[in-house]
Amino acid sequence: MATITKKTAYDRQLTGAPYGDVLMLPYRMETTSGGALVGGDSTSAIGVGDVVRLGKLPAGTKLLDCVVTISNAFTGSSTYKLGFAYCDGVDVTAVPQDDDYFVAAATALSAAAVQRKATTTAPVTLPKDAYLILTNAGAAQAEVGIADILVFAQAVGIEA
Repeated sequence: MATITKKTAYDRQLTGAPYGDVLMLPYRMETTSGGALVGGDSTSAIGVGDVVRLGKLPAGTKLLDCVVTISNAFTGSSTYKLGFAYCDGVDVTAVPQDDDYFVAAATALSAAAVQRKATTTAPVTLPKDAYLILTNAGAAQAEVGIADILVFAQAVGIEA
């Protein structure tokens, strides 16, 4: 009986950890009583269609799953989608930017909840740094809201 090993099985492992290179990347979206992003570069309320950059997803990260915990509901009727956009704004044919990679449009922000990745997108490895982006819809934010987002990924590195 033969033992067959995939030629690239260990080519992009970043650590020597026997349990793998799984990452849990935490992000938070919190709004003020006026609907502005806490810690944001604008004091204006987040409006319908506004894109909120929640933080960076590093190049070489293989996106797997996410969990969104809305512990304090946002403005009534507000919804969102959650995805990624490249930091340099330039798309990549092999892994195109996807503003609803994790959560499809029209998912409620207006009720406390725990939500999992709701799309059937296959895992992708980011070839360059990207922003985790939340696109607000349904209603402009006008009150305090808190959502903690955990992105589950694998550090696999960038192909040369």
